[in-house]
Amino acid sequence: MKMFSKIWLLVLSVVLFCAAAPSLAKDLSQTEVDALIKVLDDRQRNSGDYKALIYLERKETDKNDLIYQLVVYRRDADDKLMMLFLKPKAEAGRGYLRIDKNLFMYDPATGKWDRRTERERIGGTDSRRADYDESRLTEEFDAAYVAEEKLGKFKVYHLKLTAKPDADVAYPVMHVWVDVGTSNMLKSQEHALSGKLMRTSYYPKWEKMFSPSKGADIYFPKQIRIYDEIEKGNRTTIVIQKVDLNSLKANIFTKAWLESKSR
Repeated sequence: MKMFSKIWLLVLSVVLFCAAAPSLAKDLSQTEVDALIKVLDDRQRNSGDYKALIYLERKETDKNDLIYQLVVYRRDADDKLMMLFLKPKAEAGRGYLRIDKNLFMYDPATGKWDRRTERERIGGTDSRRADYDESRLTEEFDAAYVAEEKLGKFKVYHLKLTAKPDADVAYPVMHVWVDVGTSNMLKSQEHALSGKLMRTSYYPKWEKMFSPSKGADIYFPKQIRIYDEIEKGNRTTIVIQKVDLNSLKANIFTKAWLESKSR
């Protein structure tokens, strides 16, 4: 009987110790959070130029699927961005150009340029400018640590990003989940100022390639799956089919160049 009592007390002590013991997971300090956000930015940027051939699919409830092909041109050192639609034929020649932090859309049917906001739905899909651009989280958001969590089989850091006062972004609040092992972003959610969830995006696969101009690897999401949280059932898939890091001609980042593609 005494032996049974001793064993019971030992088991009870272990249970109480485990219940009271702090989690072995260590919260990230603000310095570590800021460093992680910088890593997310730096690894996606190239010191030279960037060109990507992209497949874009939009699925909308009770409507036919929309399928596009476009080319994205970037010059990260100068914050330059050009998007040119190639397919379907009805959209060929349409494009977007960022000039001095302003986003313009060119319609070849009218020959007119219109300034667009950061909430512009690229090609009428659920995607936004930031989905094609270099990562600039450090410049646009203040980051805070939320928790270490599980996302499927992955251990992730959950961070909250709040837009800086002078930042021009699609949505003022983002939550991101970053893989602890690889530092790849796996999921993001964007919220309106009211707190309403607007979009959820998943990044199931990342690829890397060596950049001679950077002297290091750059990373890019092979696929982005975007879900519209307002109009349930609507979703957009971005697939990066090919990336080229060779130098681009300077005139690509001009209105004249884009206009010439529809003549």
